[in-house]
Amino acid sequence: MKKILYLALALVMPALYACDNYVDITPTGQKTVDSASTYYELIPYPNRAYYPSAFALLTDNAWAKESNIFGYENISWDGINMTFNEEANRLTLSDNNLYENCYDYILRSNIVISNVDASIGNDSIKRLAKAEARIMRAWDHFIVVNTFAKAYDPATASQDGGVAIMDAYDLEATPTKSTVEQVYQFIIKDIEESLPYIQETPSTEYHPSKAFAYALAAKVYLFHRDYQKALDAAEKSLALKSDLIDYVAFEADGGPTKKSTYAKGNNPEVLNYAYQGGYTDNPGYTYGMLSPELVQLFGSNDERLNLFFKTSGNMVYYFDEGSGAALWNTSITYSKFQYMAVGMRTAEVYLMKAEAQARLGDLSGATETLNLLRAKRIKGDEASLAVEKDVQEVMQNIIDERRKELLFGFNRFWDLKRFNTETDYQKTISRTFPIVDTTREHKTYTLKPNSRLYIIPFPIDVREKNANLTLNTDE
Repeated sequence: MKKILYLALALVMPALYACDNYVDITPTGQKTVDSASTYYELIPYPNRAYYPSAFALLTDNAWAKESNIFGYENISWDGINMTFNEEANRLTLSDNNLYENCYDYILRSNIVISNVDASIGNDSIKRLAKAEARIMRAWDHFIVVNTFAKAYDPATASQDGGVAIMDAYDLEATPTKSTVEQVYQFIIKDIEESLPYIQETPSTEYHPSKAFAYALAAKVYLFHRDYQKALDAAEKSLALKSDLIDYVAFEADGGPTKKSTYAKGNNPEVLNYAYQGGYTDNPGYTYGMLSPELVQLFGSNDERLNLFFKTSGNMVYYFDEGSGAALWNTSITYSKFQYMAVGMRTAEVYLMKAEAQARLGDLSGATETLNLLRAKRIKGDEASLAVEKDVQEVMQNIIDERRKELLFGFNRFWDLKRFNTETDYQKTISRTFPIVDTTREHKTYTLKPNSRLYIIPFPIDVREKNANLTLNTDE
């Protein structure tokens, strides 16, 4: 196994460095392999990581220590996003490798897709390798388009600037920017043509499973507003894997500070492994602070707050006492509980199913699905929601539940973007900041639904190397 991994590394790293339309590195050489099984072993990447610095504080879920913002309101992502500063110059800031990492992973997938057919080996392994690589390629294109372009809007998607589609391993290519609609169609095609060949139980947890592939399909369809397809895919994913941790029972048994039942590799909800930076994958060190508004939304009986966060007694280096915010308990790393902030979990699939049901008019079904999740998260009678008569009320319950369940990572940022394209679900975010420091003026900052801040600019080195990648904003 070590020999395979070393060979995989030798193959992939020079290729990643060679993609100088994306990153400022030049090739140092190439090596090839000719075995289908070796190509297959290139697909799993245990340290797959995505860094949210470019947008992490640009939601109503997130908060920051005040001293980390003062003086940076015009010169850092955190300062700009915490104060919703549209006048600041974002064009010279690095996105902390999110864009680069996504295209590195896409390149890794394309090495397999473009070359495995000519390799030596069983045709079934080749089909499986291509299918898995295309699923992961779809995942990474989905991340890029939802971060660096407008949210999908059927009225404008065919004209809205998207991102570069990379559909083959070609180091000489100078990619052009596709529209948002074209990117979604590419992603959907990759998923649909790959699904029949994905295994229910792959050889390791780092290969994509069929449950994950259907979950990704549900997510893409949901964002694309294909609600019946989203519902069908979510149900197929849950038919394969529907585990939910009972947080209420877990709390009664001691919780994550006492029990390591769901430590790294043992969280039964995890569908794919991806990390939000940090060598410990500890949200306490990577944007793991909840806003005062979100803390109030949880209430007192929600174990998602009670088990994992502290509203007081935190290290002052990371937290302002008296802010009303809450910080992930920094003593909890993945050696105690693997939260999986940017990967997908079964809990998200329940939420996607509920939203698809609500969008299709099945309000009782949507509420029932929502209550299945809430029963595992909230103590007492308040876990069970009554069926609302209005779709907007049911949708608001789902949106609130998504906020509380899908913390950190991409989800709230993407949700705000997509819901802001619909008049019924738009939200203008207001935050007063600072709260604790009485020596500074307390100001109210506002983020409008159509703010250009929701579209992260392409990194400067990418724009300098490829003039085809023009900005998707008016900056």
